[in-house]
Amino acid sequence: MRSRLLAVTFEADDPAAPARFWAGLLGREVVEDDGGVLLPGRDAQLGLRFVPGRAGRLGANRMHLHLTSADLDDQRHTVDTAIGLGGRHVDVGQRPEERHVVLGDPAGYEFCVIEPGDDYLAGCGPLGELTCAGSRQVGRFWSEALSWPLVWDQGEQTAIQSPRGGTKLAWDVWDGTPEEPDRQRFELLPADGDQRAAVDELISLGAARLGVRDDGSVVLADPDGTEFRVLSGDRSG
Repeated sequence: MRSRLLAVTFEADDPAAPARFWAGLLGREVVEDDGGVLLPGRDAQLGLRFVPGRAGRLGANRMHLHLTSADLDDQRHTVDTAIGLGGRHVDVGQRPEERHVVLGDPAGYEFCVIEPGDDYLAGCGPLGELTCAGSRQVGRFWSEALSWPLVWDQGEQTAIQSPRGGTKLAWDVWDGTPEEPDRQRFELLPADGDQRAAVDELISLGAARLGVRDDGSVVLADPDGTEFRVLSGDRSG
């Protein structure tokens, strides 16, 4: 395929604040440029990018991250570290018997610290999963777009993962009503530097072209109508 996933992007009033938070929590380097702040992924871990824009609204975000835990002490350490870096506990309706911990980052985006012993996320690394509101169709679209095999496909739930392992991308519970505007989105790079060919291929798979931004990135929508962008071929990350 002609596209590779650079990062999932989060809009924020102050991009530096969540970037510092996630860099501290995950031990990532921080790369700043004119467009925002990138925390590159390594060892098949998903890259995170923070750009100026509207901050997240708790309970309304279409994507959220799942962090893994080696044991209960590790889970507590991750939660304590997150709180110390500026995170906070969030109530999204989780039940008392559930063992994962729901937190919010400084930009208002919720994430979960998953309890130890989760076989589904075993071996995925510290950033185990990005879970998205989306249909089964869109999970299959992204499987083809990124050449990532399906690792889960049951009912309305799908998940894909790089052939190298690492962070899983999952979709579940789609009600057909997109959040407006999108505050989170995928950023793709043309694998061979040919942006036009990458865009044409994505459209052939079911994406819709929405426009071109001043920075040269092409804005597309996946089959669910969720916005994503293909960066110009001279970008790297």
